[in-house]
Amino acid sequence: MTDKTFAFEADTGKILSIVINSLYSQKEIFLRELISNASDAINKRKFEITTTGSASDTFEGKISIAVDKKEKTITLSDNGIGLSSDEMVETLGTIASSGTKAFIETAETANESKDVSDQLIGQFGVGFYSAFMVADKVEVISKKHGATSASRWVSDGQSGFTINEVATDETGTSVTLHLRKEAKEYFEQERITHLVKKYSDHISQPIFWVGKGDEAEQLNSSAALWTKPAKEISEEEYTSFYQSVASAYDTPFAKLHNKTEGAIEFTNLLFIPSTAPFDLYDPERKSKLHLYVNRVFITDDYDGLVPKWLRFLRGIIDTPDVDLNVSREMLQQNPTVAKINKALVKRVLSELKRSLQKRRDEYATFWGGLGKVIKEGLYEDQPNSEKILEICLFQSIKSEKLITLQDYVDGFAEKQDVIYYLSSDDAERARRSPHLESFQVKGIDVLLLTDPIDDFWLSNIQDFSGKKFQSITRGEVDISDVGEGDAKNEKSEEVLSDEFVAKIKKVLEGSVANVRSSSNLETSLARLVADENGMDQQMERMMRMHNSEFKGAPKVLEVNAKHPLIKSLNAKLEKGEFDGSEAYAKLIFDSALVAEGEIIVDAREFTQRLTEIMQKALGQ
Repeated sequence: MTDKTFAFEADTGKILSIVINSLYSQKEIFLRELISNASDAINKRKFEITTTGSASDTFEGKISIAVDKKEKTITLSDNGIGLSSDEMVETLGTIASSGTKAFIETAETANESKDVSDQLIGQFGVGFYSAFMVADKVEVISKKHGATSASRWVSDGQSGFTINEVATDETGTSVTLHLRKEAKEYFEQERITHLVKKYSDHISQPIFWVGKGDEAEQLNSSAALWTKPAKEISEEEYTSFYQSVASAYDTPFAKLHNKTEGAIEFTNLLFIPSTAPFDLYDPERKSKLHLYVNRVFITDDYDGLVPKWLRFLRGIIDTPDVDLNVSREMLQQNPTVAKINKALVKRVLSELKRSLQKRRDEYATFWGGLGKVIKEGLYEDQPNSEKILEICLFQSIKSEKLITLQDYVDGFAEKQDVIYYLSSDDAERARRSPHLESFQVKGIDVLLLTDPIDDFWLSNIQDFSGKKFQSITRGEVDISDVGEGDAKNEKSEEVLSDEFVAKIKKVLEGSVANVRSSSNLETSLARLVADENGMDQQMERMMRMHNSEFKGAPKVLEVNAKHPLIKSLNAKLEKGEFDGSEAYAKLIFDSALVAEGEIIVDAREFTQRLTEIMQKALGQ
């Protein structure tokens, strides 16, 4: 059987209805699309004059917006290249026929084609039809540059279109929208001004609101700060732009203004805030960077440009290289976005490292507000975790100021070869922890990790500069040979008797995993230590916050055999001379819980035990 070839058939009216009603999520987009088309038309005329006209044949491009409430219309005009009647049929009458795309293809052989293509926005040939989201009829009057006549195109977006010749002296295009009743908001200057500022404030052509008596008021700034050389921009201009784009009042901690050319092309003008943005801890953790394509605003709601741990960045990315979907409201996932992401992360990390080295005190203040978020990168951004760790600041028991891990390693005590840390939810309580006693006596510094994210990144990062991290609340930590070594600090020869250990274990059965002598206590009675592979107390607290039924594994009770009370109790138990050991055992455990900042399970029973022991001590 012979193969037959058929052309696709389509109900053009239905396709246009889908384009109009389903392509864009917001009706206000129509103004951005029409302004973008007008901007393209002006740039095309400039290009044509440059390549075919004389040096004196120049013009100043402009875009005008006017409304007629009586006629219920809004008209957007430009003095760009214009359209002939044939081009109207080809571009306005053919869905997805892009005049801009065709123009670029035609200009590819010209030396200036790259320059003009970087200025043009249209790609898909559908933006014009967004006008029908707010209008039930659209009229286009256009005169082609160099032509003697003009044409008028009219359509209701359903039944087709008509074209006829009209008289006009002005080169360019005017698009008149007969607005629907529900679109009356677009008659108001305030609404139009807001949309121009939002989407088209930085395109190079001035946009005017034409009022009564042909009075014109420019709505856009007609300048994009990021397109200017950095040396021509003052700090005041940078700060003003930051405060505008970020809706902030602080002075930025740092700025990054770069233009990248080569395999990908983009310009970034990014700011690192000096204070935490109000929505920094929003559960969705979204970036607020503004994405522009050739100065036209696309979105501020895209996560792929920077990782979540850099969501505090504010500013803009302008690139002609990202692949947008046809509505230009979303980015397609592609390698270009990934490359931009990688380049931005590298630049931010370099800037933060430079600030840490050159502005240490300012950096410490900045870290106090944003450090917790940067630490999220240690857990989520494995390829950059090592570089992030280099710019992190930490509290420690020997320093009043925040220190880096390199500072800590440089200050190692004699024979120290690991990084000791204590995880806690409160720095001041941590400084009073019994776990620190022997470290303080021996002059060994300990990091105080008080951010919730710390326990998570430590599960992924095992060392810094070859030095392993060591929790002082898990396993048996032997520091007998580390630090200052006078007799006072030698490992204690005091040990608990077998009778003491057996009695305490029996009384506390189910509450503790084991009982043993501690070599790392000086003045406290006891402390609780997790198993080598167990959870620190801080991690258990976070688990309980998410699951109230979480209990955690029993910990080892380490008892200070050097303490006078323990020595006396140990001796009596060893000789079998003491019969009130159950209450003492529970009080020793309770003291360890309190030292950890934990709540005693039965407070009433605790007070009764304490009262009884006090009465016996007083002979009552």
